[in-house]
Amino acid sequence: MATDTGLGWGVESLNKAYRQGYMAASIGLPKARCPYRGEVVVAAWEAGWDDAEQVVRDATDDDLFSRIA
Repeated sequence: MATDTGLGWGVESLNKAYRQGYMAASIGLPKARCPYRGEVVVAAWEAGWDDAEQVVRDATDDDLFSRIA
């Protein structure tokens, strides 16, 4: 399993950070509210935040008229 104990992150912690970032964006928290400090784990949190923000944006952009051909 990929673990870098010197930096304090592993696959599980990166997955957890991603999920927490996703949930944060889903409930409307700003990206600046990231609770992490390590560069790699912050990037995982922000990736989750970005993905959820895109899903929310796509859902709000979808309306009846855009689906009519």
